[in-house]
Amino acid sequence: MLSSLSTLSSSISRLNLRPKPSLHCALSSFKIPKPYKKLLTLNCSPLTYFSLYSPSSRFSSSINSISPKSKIETLRRKDDLVILGIETSCDDTAAAVVKGNGEILSQVVSSQADLLERYGGVAPKMAEERHSQVIDQVVQDALDQANLTARDLSAVAVTIGPGLSLCLCVGVQKARKLAGSFNLPIVGIHHMEAHALVARLIEQELQFPFMALLISGGHNLLILARDLGHYIQLGTTIDDAIGEAYDKIAKWLGLDMRRSGGPAVEALAQEGDAESIKFSSPMKQHKDCNFSYAGLKTQVRLAIESRNINAEIPISSATSQDRSSRADIAASFQRVAVLHLEERCERAIDWARKIEPSIKYLVVSGGVASNQYVRTRLDQVVKKKNLKLLCPPPSLCTDNGVMVAWTGIEHFCMGRFDPPPPADEAEDFVYDLRPRWPLGVEYAEGRSNARSIRRARVHPSLTSLIQASLQQQ
Repeated sequence: MLSSLSTLSSSISRLNLRPKPSLHCALSSFKIPKPYKKLLTLNCSPLTYFSLYSPSSRFSSSINSISPKSKIETLRRKDDLVILGIETSCDDTAAAVVKGNGEILSQVVSSQADLLERYGGVAPKMAEERHSQVIDQVVQDALDQANLTARDLSAVAVTIGPGLSLCLCVGVQKARKLAGSFNLPIVGIHHMEAHALVARLIEQELQFPFMALLISGGHNLLILARDLGHYIQLGTTIDDAIGEAYDKIAKWLGLDMRRSGGPAVEALAQEGDAESIKFSSPMKQHKDCNFSYAGLKTQVRLAIESRNINAEIPISSATSQDRSSRADIAASFQRVAVLHLEERCERAIDWARKIEPSIKYLVVSGGVASNQYVRTRLDQVVKKKNLKLLCPPPSLCTDNGVMVAWTGIEHFCMGRFDPPPPADEAEDFVYDLRPRWPLGVEYAEGRSNARSIRRARVHPSLTSLIQASLQQQ
């Protein structure tokens, strides 16, 4: 359930802080309860104590009930941490257990490929029902594969946004139930931040600042990561993301959707001529770093219609001439779609170097980062700009619990977490989910006036919340 704007204005609750009436994101500090003070000696200095879901009054009973002798006090090193990550922002139900030293103890993903094929994409209500059916087993499998029980965990991390509210709610409910039952702190995670930070799990040399291009079914995002929780948004999606475009075109071409549209289009494109159809590159006249795929989708749809391609006939049953025509469309679309990424990345690198000349890496993550053509083309861009390209392995590019757990570890070490929820939490408890939740503050030159962007700004960005809290200290 999505909290109302009135609830948001009374408690902007990634932080357990109360906003001043005159400033949307000006926040005051909240005292860290005594039972957690020793915990915050973990290899880093404490910042602000987080409350992710509700006003501070909701947690008064749970804070008072924490035992001073809780085992949480015995933690001294980051390596001692063991965090369960839960991810249900869209169509995959995922959980993983990760240690503070970066060791992945387990990783479990329950795919909704059959639903994707049946509905030609994500159907939110159906996705929610599937999450509800499998979430308990997925979490239990993650614990079993790690040879642990919930009592062995240090905390639970869970995605609270952005994503589909119906789906997010399933993961948050499970995380709070588990955390409440075993007296575990809980960390709310920004889905796109997790995609960016998982690269720090696989590459220890990746230090702040760095750049990241996050590309998935719902998001295109270019950011400069200056520090943990401090992101500058250089460009974002103003309508459709590249992953959504891949999915839609795969459906129109009658491709197998069981692995999602991206891999299907990429595979077919290898058979086609990428120069056969001259699609126009999006937003050529806009000298910013924002993305748009709605117009390119329309161009592709018209090309499909002009060639009388019938999506009801699967590619496996197409004639050789029909298959060749579909392959040319797939290849031509992919060339222009990725060219749009290249052009935006080149400009964003120039902008980022004005702010942080020392950047060395461009991280490319999110489901579309599994596309080999995308990686190859972007590798050429970063080499031209004297940077290094860093892509997580495909299993960590698509939505997964590892990235959630690792991001939970990073924030947990900074003191950004909630206390254990009440074990007997009320059934009418309202979860603060963030279906529309910006990650960073906008770079001035990259600001977009698109109507869709204005509607999206329901919640203040993660960066603005954290930075405002730091200014109050």
